[in-house]
Amino acid sequence: MPVSSKETRRSRLQYCLQDNPFLTDEELAARFGVSIQTIRLDRTALGIPDVRMRTRQVAQENFDRVRSMSTGEIVGKLLDLKLGSSGLSLLETYEDMVFEKTRIVRSHFIFAQADSLALAVIDADIALTGLVNVKFKRPVTVGEELLARADVIRTKGDDKYVVLVETTSAGQKVFRGKFVVFVMDEEDDS
Repeated sequence: MPVSSKETRRSRLQYCLQDNPFLTDEELAARFGVSIQTIRLDRTALGIPDVRMRTRQVAQENFDRVRSMSTGEIVGKLLDLKLGSSGLSLLETYEDMVFEKTRIVRSHFIFAQADSLALAVIDADIALTGLVNVKFKRPVTVGEELLARADVIRTKGDDKYVVLVETTSAGQKVFRGKFVVFVMDEEDDS
């Protein structure tokens, strides 16, 4: 739906990106019924960086909240984190992640993203994966961006959490995993 005035469009663009900073220029152009170049000009005028920079900023803000692991241990970019509740991460797939012959992304990269996100959402200093039930829904090829969402769906006492992680690419589910995560006290590791 085309937006009538430049000021109105820019105001709506700003609101749209506050609500979802991961929208691409292409998606915004389609939403506002204007060219990609118009969106880029609007973003520049408003001082809004491109989607990669916005993603990087959101990821950095969320890394600081993680308790159970260091930021270098998380596979993918952490986009959102609500400790004890949910999280969101983005993994870009590259040439070095695929089988040479088939160009399909190796499953351990997809699993590692989900596993590290399941651990990151736990509000504890030490969290370990205890049990996992996974389903790979379809092959992932090089160049796809994987968006993983983790939700704590159940707690069992103070030391066990069940975390559901679902990973999508372009809106299509590619992975589902149910993780049982154990929490340990720091004294327990002796």
